[in-house]
Parts: sequence; C-alpha cells; structure tokens
Amino acid sequence: MGCSFSGLNALYDAVNGGGDVWINENRFRIVRQLGEGGFAFVYLVKEIVADAGAAAKKSLHPSHVSDDGTYAMKKILIQSTEQLELVREEIRISSLFSHPNLLPLLDHAIIDVKGPQGGSWNHEAYLLFPVHLDGTLLDNTKAMLAKKEFFPTLTVLQIFRQLCAGLKHMHSFDPPYAHNDVKPGNVLITHRKGQPPLAILMDFGSARPARKEIHSRSEALRLQEWAAEHCSAPFRAPELWDCPSHADIDERTDIWSLGCTLYAIMYGVSPFEYALGESGGSLQLAIINAQVKWPPGPTPPYPESLHQFVVWMLQPQPAVRPHIDDIIIHVDKLISKYS
Repeated sequence: MGCSFSGLNALYDAVNGGGDVWINENRFRIVRQLGEGGFAFVYLVKEIVADAGAAAKKSLHPSHVSDDGTYAMKKILIQSTEQLELVREEIRISSLFSHPNLLPLLDHAIIDVKGPQGGSWNHEAYLLFPVHLDGTLLDNTKAMLAKKEFFPTLTVLQIFRQLCAGLKHMHSFDPPYAHNDVKPGNVLITHRKGQPPLAILMDFGSARPARKEIHSRSEALRLQEWAAEHCSAPFRAPELWDCPSHADIDERTDIWSLGCTLYAIMYGVSPFEYALGESGGSLQLAIINAQVKWPPGPTPPYPESLHQFVVWMLQPQPAVRPHIDDIIIHVDKLISKYS
C-alpha cells in the first residue's frame, strides 16, 4: 500500500457506520465502531477489493498479517492547520518504525472535505492498522481486577519484555525517538494459546525526537505545557511536570513511564493514582517525590525483585535512571529466574 498523501482517493460515504471507505486504491467496508476519543474514531473494517493489501502483507511481520481481511481504521477530523500538521507528523513518525512490538501504519490518506453549510474546507485523515480485538492492556487489567485476578509473575515479565523491545527500536534511532505516552491504554494485547500474550505498543501521536536541551525558564515552561497536552499524567516523568530552567531531557522519560506500566501490569493502575483518592492528595507531588505504594496483590504476592525493578526505573533524577538496554538485561535475568 502506498504512503502518499492522497487528495480525493479516500471516500467516506457513511455517517454512523456501514458504507465503504477508499484509502488510495484499496476499498474497505466499515463493520462497526471500536472506539472514539477527541477528534478520532476507530472502526473495524474489512477489505472488499481482491488482493487489497497484498503489497503491505509482504512487508509485514507475520504477527501483523490479517488472515481474514479485517483491519482497524482510525478516522481523524481535522479542523485547523495546526491539527493537520500534527496528523502529518504522526503519519511521518509512525512510518519510521518497523518492529513486531510496535503497531505498524499500513496505509493512510488525508482528504479535503466541505465544512457544514458549504463553509470552509476542512480535512479528514484515514489511518489503516492491523486489528487486535482482545483490547488494550488497560482493558485486560481492568477486567482482571474486577474478578480479583492477576497476571502470573512470568506473564508480567513476558509482556513487559515485549514493550522493552519495541521501545529499544525507537530509542535506537539517531537521534533517538521517545514515545512520550507509554501506558496500558496504548498497549494492545492479543491472547495466544500456549504462549504469552502478544504485546504491541501503539499511538505515536506524541512521539518526538527524545533529546532536548533546555536553556531558559520559557523553554522549560513550553516543554511542560506540551507534556501536559501529550503525556498522560499518571505515567508522566517528573522532569515533564517540573522542568528545570537548564536541563538535558532524553529518552529516559519513557523509562519512567515504563516503570509505571510494569507496576500497572501487576496491579492494574499507575503507582501514583492512589494520590487522586486521598484528601489533599497531589498526583504531581507523589510523582515528583516518587512516593510508590504497594497494594495487596496476588497470593502469594509478587516477588520483591519485581518491586525493586519498578523502583529502579522510577528514579526522580533522570540522570541516574537506567537506559533501555539496562532494563532489557535485567528483565531477561528475571525471566530466566522465574521461568
């Protein structure tokens, strides 16, 4: 499938489900809506053109190929030049990555659409991805918590190891890219019989080159404002809450989020969300001070080595926080220990 911005090659002839969508030369039927948020809607679609997607399948990792022709399609309503540039940047960055634990962008189109009552022209974007119908890690842990169930220690580590592999790919670019929004809601899970769940990191709308030199208070405030908009609060690194006027920011913002996510694979929430339920509690203060609380877990409980692993990643000072290669060495040792 092509990767060009197409003019009018994408046609959307349905308002609330049903109908067909053309993305460049490939035609898809909308089956149902899977979700929505902000200006974006996600649909389950099925290809209806013979051999549609054949070119993409050749370049895909086998775990991403659709056997039955179904895909996920993200539709984004674009109402400003700024939004248009953000979507184009998301497409550009998504197209950089090729890894089995990162969700690949298979095809895309941006089209012009007439505004209401014949007003000004706006845009719509259509992004095509493999579909994973077992939901996100957030969906799965919420369902498990409701039943007072927990992932076994080895499964926790196997899911986490896959996220590390995907992030290593991003951090290995020159210059490195940071995802900037690692969290359970951005991890797709596919259950596999006799194997650990497949974990795939998605949503590169916040991904950017990771390394920034902050030289002034105004630059620090701009970074904080950007982070408040693009990085989910319970998983946001301390330096993105309270950035010094002179600082070197790097990809270890993702390591903090990764530590929060490991905690969430175990316990279903971020390690700092308890602060939201406390009278006078402050999520920001809990994060900046790295005040982790350990809830009751499975019986027997998770080993102390997993707790220590989380704390190692949740170093408030980014300069002493480990890099992704350090994390991978350690998680591989833990997997060997608990296999």
